[in-house]
Amino acid sequence: MIAKKIGILLTNIGTPDAPTISAVRRYLKEFLSDPRVVEVPKILWQPFLYCVLLRSRPKQSAELYNKIWTVNGSPLLYYSLELANSVEQVLSNKLATDVFVQVGMRYGNPSIKTALEELRSKKVDRIFVFPLYPQYSATTTASTFDCVAKTFKKWRHIPEIRMLNEYSQHEHYIQALSASIRQHWQTHAKQYLLFSFHGIPQRYIDLGDPYADQCHATANQVAKALGLEDDAWSVAFQSRLGPTKWLTPYTDKVLAELPQKNIKHIQVICPGFPVDCLETLEEIAIRGKEQFLDAGGTSFEYIAALNDSQLHTDSLVNILFNIIQDW
Repeated sequence: MIAKKIGILLTNIGTPDAPTISAVRRYLKEFLSDPRVVEVPKILWQPFLYCVLLRSRPKQSAELYNKIWTVNGSPLLYYSLELANSVEQVLSNKLATDVFVQVGMRYGNPSIKTALEELRSKKVDRIFVFPLYPQYSATTTASTFDCVAKTFKKWRHIPEIRMLNEYSQHEHYIQALSASIRQHWQTHAKQYLLFSFHGIPQRYIDLGDPYADQCHATANQVAKALGLEDDAWSVAFQSRLGPTKWLTPYTDKVLAELPQKNIKHIQVICPGFPVDCLETLEEIAIRGKEQFLDAGGTSFEYIAALNDSQLHTDSLVNILFNIIQDW
């Protein structure tokens, strides 16, 4: 029997409130203070964070955010809110019951706490937490769980809760990614396809994080669905920070090397990012393109994230429906 009222919490990493130094500093302080993100003893990390990173990095990051900021504000927040509205409408009709979908950012606003409080005000019977991280990592999905649990610690009456662990190989997610690539090919010639995922320190994988395996599984499933030959695509990892070893190969290094292998026409997609953000729009679509062309590449095309497309809405609705239809 379906509950009379179901709450869906869509979570994402977060975004500064504005592309300003002060707003970026607040955001980075919260993000980089999370022990799930930086697994370094506080006594060692906090002095470096406050005395070095939070003094130098906000200005640089604010300049990057200014490059991708829109009239609607942060692309990540805008697309997430639009997606939530679409999912709410379609899923309510499909389930024929009241469904309320809220967006909660792990860092920044609207916060996970705020989103959960909004669902509580709707008097929902059950809450399903859907982290928009297709591939599980302790740095993202587990951190989301930490934040949700912290909020519920202060509630007297906790509704029934479920949470999605990952959907890296879910058929509807793979279908949506594959369809978006095919749509791109309808107006652009098919080229070498590079899958770029956000990186994490190799040490985290060595400690048991399944993220890397799931990234490769996603890419393999999409390549299979598209009928790509092994030499027509590859996987790389972006956004590394600091001197320690992160997941390899590094996207920027791959972009510099591909033209030397006579691969001069490429398309890049970032399947770990359901909606576009700084890491896709600036790091890949702008900076990555420059790196590839400077290395001798001829053409570079970024294939947009699923964002608030109908493909994305339908994929999330189908994933949710299969899970909660008998809940």
